[in-house]
Amino acid sequence: MNAPFNSIASRSRNSFNAYIGDDITLDVVRQVAVEMGWQPEKCQKSDMRSAIQSLSVAASPNILLIDLSGSDEPMDDVNALAEVCEPGTMVIAMGKLNDVHLYRDLIASGVQDYLVKPISAEHLRGAIAHAQAVLHAPILPQNENEQQHSSAAVIGTRGGVGASLIATSLAWYFSAESGRNTALLDLDVHFGTGALTMDLEPGRGLTDAIDNPGRIDGLFIERAMIKANEQLSILSAEAALNAPLANDGAAFFQLQEEFQQVFEMTVTDVPRAMMIDYPQLMRDIDVAVLVVELTLASARDTIRILSWLKSNAPDTRIILAANKVQAAHLEITKSDFEASIERKIDYTILADFKATAHAAKLGQPFVQAHEKHKNTAIIHNIAEDILGAVDSKNEAEPANQSDQSLAARLFDFRKLLSKNSAQK
Repeated sequence: MNAPFNSIASRSRNSFNAYIGDDITLDVVRQVAVEMGWQPEKCQKSDMRSAIQSLSVAASPNILLIDLSGSDEPMDDVNALAEVCEPGTMVIAMGKLNDVHLYRDLIASGVQDYLVKPISAEHLRGAIAHAQAVLHAPILPQNENEQQHSSAAVIGTRGGVGASLIATSLAWYFSAESGRNTALLDLDVHFGTGALTMDLEPGRGLTDAIDNPGRIDGLFIERAMIKANEQLSILSAEAALNAPLANDGAAFFQLQEEFQQVFEMTVTDVPRAMMIDYPQLMRDIDVAVLVVELTLASARDTIRILSWLKSNAPDTRIILAANKVQAAHLEITKSDFEASIERKIDYTILADFKATAHAAKLGQPFVQAHEKHKNTAIIHNIAEDILGAVDSKNEAEPANQSDQSLAARLFDFRKLLSKNSAQK
């Protein structure tokens, strides 16, 4: 399930547990459990509240049966179960409601199967057999003929430039418009907005991965990520501020490796501090979209980040996008900005705070909320540029990439700063 890693998980996990609400069903479950070689004592008469309480203080089993018959709000109880149930547990739910909408919601939340009561021993055996097959299925090597995995990172030169808006829009475009199986990885562990932008709860998948990088595999990815649409999965977090996450970056690198096996496209929202702390994050990135604003501070930081990328990710294609541009309220002109960083801005996205606020209210990425907007067309062009760059990522660096030293370029920036002050 989309659930946190239980601290008790270091104990050996049971093969099977069942929490059933009525005696007739409990007898059927115990009969099948004995046939499978499991202890009948692992099948208990219990409602969901008691089951959740029991699982909160015990290691989760490999296969878990739960009974939703007595639940007034089945999805609320399943979500509560996810908070105490260890990732990788195969959950089979049962209940009295024969409702296709409930079934779909349960499957989307990470439940493996849903059985309508009264259940037969035959149907229960089939559900358990299928769960076991999924649980023990090997991760098959990627077929050489399959589409090559592509990766893009979105980096903001300053906080608030709108990098996350562009990252979520690109991920949506790759999944919904290009039909690629896409992952969005939001590495702002404490303040990420990847899930929030799409009106989703981030879950605990990313924080669990950071705490337990050795557990990251294909099954973990399947259970930990949340679905935004059929082709887009998100891994985001809202980690507690009173508990800073101590990690060496192993989880991030392992996630990138697994994404290459599972997805066709990965979009990573990379806070600039995270990029500096974990330079290996950029090692396998095909394209980096550097989001800037037309300010002195952004010009300075763009120079520094471009130099950093040239040293640490020399094979990564860089796309420069100026965001939230207001023609009447520029701190420095576009031409002065380009002169200071010694390269052209590839894309200019105009400020439209009303449209951005409307997308936020809808809980949708900008490109989904405003299909006909001019900025949407620009973001689509960026996405197509990324896809084109992947096919030619071994080409030489563009001629407008200067070899001038960082110190010299910053010196030129200081002259721009002086010029701007004199004009004021």
